[in-house]
Amino acid sequence: MNTGAVAPLLTADVDGGAISLRRALPADLPAIVALLADDSLGAGREQSQDMTPYEQAFEAIDADPAHLLVVGELVSPGAETGQVIATFQLSFLPGLSRQGAWRSQLEAVRVAESLRGEGIGNLMVQWAIDESRRRGCTLMQLTTHKSRTSAHRFYEWLGFDASHEGMKLTL
Repeated sequence: MNTGAVAPLLTADVDGGAISLRRALPADLPAIVALLADDSLGAGREQSQDMTPYEQAFEAIDADPAHLLVVGELVSPGAETGQVIATFQLSFLPGLSRQGAWRSQLEAVRVAESLRGEGIGNLMVQWAIDESRRRGCTLMQLTTHKSRTSAHRFYEWLGFDASHEGMKLTL
């Protein structure tokens, strides 16, 4: 498990200044949960009163090299150092279809509402695409709720194709 400072995965300029992407640390969990809860869908399914389930999930994600939980921090002069303003999870999945191709699954992409439209989401997804290619994936997949029409436009702008109908079963 990560226990201290983590080297940046990427530092780059965006419209609002500069952002650094890095692996998440346990101390980032409250900020990540707040980002997950920062819309009408998330507000109904996330809660921060008991962090135990999030801590358990973090430990499982962090211990498995097939999963990355990434956070973004503004690193521009004058920015609050260490403030988590974005997050996503990237998982790498082996499969038999497509001639045994690996695929990546992009989940929980969130940017603080006040910073949306600054290029942060684009930077994060482009890094995730590059990392997926580096790890030999031939396909990246994601799901986004049908009600998130602006997210649909964003992913289509990035080149994603709504080629499949996703289904979920709550257990």
